[in-house]
Amino acid sequence: MKVVTGALLLLSAVSLRAEIKTQEKSQVQFPGMLGRMMNIFGGKAMREGVVDTVAVKGNRKITLNDTTGQIIDLDEEKIYNLDMRSKTYQVRTFDDVRRQMEQAQEQARQAQQKQQPASEPKSATPPPSDAKQMQIDFDLKQTGQTRNINGYDCREVVMTITVHEKGKTLEQSGGMVMTTHEWLTKKIDAMKEIADFDRRYAEKLHGPTFAAMPSADQMAAAAAMYPMLTEALGKFNVENVNMDGTPILTTMVTESVASAEQIQQQQQQQQQQNAQSNDSGGIPTSVGGLIGGLGRRAIRNRAQKQQQQQQENSAPGRATVMTLNNEVIQIATQVSASDLAIPAGFQQKN
Repeated sequence: MKVVTGALLLLSAVSLRAEIKTQEKSQVQFPGMLGRMMNIFGGKAMREGVVDTVAVKGNRKITLNDTTGQIIDLDEEKIYNLDMRSKTYQVRTFDDVRRQMEQAQEQARQAQQKQQPASEPKSATPPPSDAKQMQIDFDLKQTGQTRNINGYDCREVVMTITVHEKGKTLEQSGGMVMTTHEWLTKKIDAMKEIADFDRRYAEKLHGPTFAAMPSADQMAAAAAMYPMLTEALGKFNVENVNMDGTPILTTMVTESVASAEQIQQQQQQQQQQNAQSNDSGGIPTSVGGLIGGLGRRAIRNRAQKQQQQQQENSAPGRATVMTLNNEVIQIATQVSASDLAIPAGFQQKN
């Protein structure tokens, strides 16, 4: 499932079911340890993005690309995972998916604890406790920019969602900021089918407050490291329902924000590391006369590099959690039964 399709207008329960088939290019990137793990297991698709063909009709949805595919059937409560290269498929129930997400989330927590030095702050985004109430702020701006994307005339809107502790500012308590640039065309009613299907699927798995993510494994891993991510995505889905138009191109950047106390700790650690680096990299006076300008150039270059890194970090205490890009390439409003079926010649694999 994709965040961008999961956030479109919801279909009225009394309206007739339509059908939709789209071609979309999407890419999700995670920095740091989580990103490296995703790149290793996700391969080229994680590094360069993937083009998916998505079709929805009634309670059945299929997503296909060059290497993998997935069929979700809400009536059967089953998921068919397709391997396009070996022409095989595996079947999982919704209960299987729930257990997998719980296991992946626990594994991600354990991996984070092992990788984190004892002296390092546990997280730039502290997990909410029972004693803390979280506040979600929302801002929407029309930029006035327009462009044609894949044949659709689009306008740009910027949505900013901020999650922080209630009664404190974001800078005081730390939290999470999600900034989304959406290029909207005129409303395409049939696209609501994908949104409605993803909503119903998410509700069957996790209840009505669950926020859709690119995959179960990614959702579990990211939510384990950044608990506020689910709340931010949930707010995105709710607010995006009111958008007057259909997103053709979406770029979402999610950042964690350290609290004032955590920033102070980080600065103190950086100062200590700089002091140790200067002590070990310094040139004794007796030797300095022998190598002269070479030593001075080394010190000057190191200082310039440190200054450049500080300038590049224009938002101290912020770290990118996730970047998502999604582009709708084609849209069709006719779906045949064969479009939603397991491809001919595929064999079930246990």
